[in-house]
Amino acid sequence: MSRLLDPLHRRHVERLGIGAGARTLEVGCGNGSVSAWLARRVAPGGHAVAVDLDLSLIDADSPGLEVRQADILAGPIEPRDFDLVTARAVLHHVADATAAVGNLVASARPGGTVLLIEPDFLPVSVAEPAEVAAFWRGWLAWSREQGIDYFIGRKLPAMLSALGLRDVAATAETAHYNGGSAWAVYWRETVIELRARLVASGKLDDRLIDAFLARCADPSWWTQTIAFTATSGRVG
Repeated sequence: MSRLLDPLHRRHVERLGIGAGARTLEVGCGNGSVSAWLARRVAPGGHAVAVDLDLSLIDADSPGLEVRQADILAGPIEPRDFDLVTARAVLHHVADATAAVGNLVASARPGGTVLLIEPDFLPVSVAEPAEVAAFWRGWLAWSREQGIDYFIGRKLPAMLSALGLRDVAATAETAHYNGGSAWAVYWRETVIELRARLVASGKLDDRLIDAFLARCADPSWWTQTIAFTATSGRVG
């Protein structure tokens, strides 16, 4: 996922003009790749904080990078302190996204920027052929039962606006990929890992899962992946 989404994340940070001397916070840092990049970007004089519930995946080290274990639902990380607060592919998993966004915003200083990148599964609603569309319907039905909101990306601009942020802007970006590509490998490994749970839920069966995995191995099959919505706003 880092290889697939870090370039998008970095582009949006660069667009926002975050540079030397800034204090940055990434919530849900995963392996720490973006936070390590941020630490290098804000040097000299800056500081990057990386936060996650589980730090076992951290595989990054850089001068100026601080790693902390914390839960964004528990409150702001440091109230009104950071020039940039960012989170990617985090909010669709949390139990209370509204509270999490409020705490993210409260962690940014006045004039600071909040950048949130989250999925919108709209493209898979028109996936082809028919068995792939059926697979995604089952996947989304299963995810709703798990409390996962795969359409939260489209909700973020209104959420930031409601919290009083200024200059709110959002773009959605998807990728076309074919069987055997990096995106196909990502989905293949994810589905294999979750297969037993998916079948046990009754929302998908082995036939549909096998059909989808076969497409993921077929270089002649092209489709779209998730639309990732990048939403930013400035704290007043």
